[in-house]
Amino acid sequence: MEDVKKIVSDLKRGDIKPIYFLMGEEPYYIDAISSYIEKNVLSEEEKGFNQMVLYGRDISVDDIVSNAKRYPMMAERQVVIIKESQDLSRTIEKLAAYAANPQPTTLLVVNYKYKKIDKRKALFKAIKKSGGVVFESKKLYENQVSDWIRRVLSGQNYTISPKASQMLVEFLGTDLGKINNELEKLKIVLPEGTQISAEHIEEHIGISKDYNNFELRKAIGALDKVKAFKIVNYFGDNPKDNPMVVTVSLLFSFFSQLLHYHGLNDKNPRNVASSLKINPYFVNEYVSAARNFPMRKVSEVVSTLREFDVRGKGVNSNAVPQGDLLKELMVRIFT
Repeated sequence: MEDVKKIVSDLKRGDIKPIYFLMGEEPYYIDAISSYIEKNVLSEEEKGFNQMVLYGRDISVDDIVSNAKRYPMMAERQVVIIKESQDLSRTIEKLAAYAANPQPTTLLVVNYKYKKIDKRKALFKAIKKSGGVVFESKKLYENQVSDWIRRVLSGQNYTISPKASQMLVEFLGTDLGKINNELEKLKIVLPEGTQISAEHIEEHIGISKDYNNFELRKAIGALDKVKAFKIVNYFGDNPKDNPMVVTVSLLFSFFSQLLHYHGLNDKNPRNVASSLKINPYFVNEYVSAARNFPMRKVSEVVSTLREFDVRGKGVNSNAVPQGDLLKELMVRIFT
């Protein structure tokens, strides 16, 4: 995120590089930088003749070079944006010759999503040598996304409760684009200064604050069998919104962390949060669950979850409904 801020800050100051090669597994930041350049580098009057957007599936590297070597018309520079350039992955290294001697009046943006170029090869070296930018957008781990949500909202004068943030992560995963879209919806209906709560998430996004994987995990850890079975019954009635594969995966992650907790010598809350890579807000949940699930039982549950992961994907399950499998899983966990 700091690299993104620096790139945008440099652009605002007029420190514009000849090439921006934006690559990596996380498309959110690639789109954010590319969109900023598309909207802000040229004035509206200049864009008509001097800004073009091309798509990798429709062009060749030779086409990119040909367009990049054009001179701007009645403007200081032109902007050439190549979207979905990963479609040119087999030939992208041919861009090295241009990158070694780029047109000084052209700003070339290459969006290379879900892939990255080999930093040992000519293209990367040529871009760096000629003063261009190679930005790698790395996928965030699940335990990093809640902090990302908090930082994004903080910059826009909002806060969010740990539970609400966790609900978003569990429902939307690590797709920053999807999460940002939902945050934008919330900002439309909630005034600045609001702390986004679980109730807001339920009302405006449609994720149940009572019947979700976060609450299921919490109920299991507290040995609250009644609540756990209510939640899995709800999941069974709404399988499309609550796929079993996601539930089993999240429970597997929880019990794996619980196993890690049992192995810690230092169980100081700060060390637990750091070692398990969790929000300090949730530490007490793990402390309570560890009392109810000794290490041996945790190991058994991890093994059981592996079994149900396979069965949930249709192996040796004889078309058993998801709801019935989840009920059986609860029985095994609580036994």
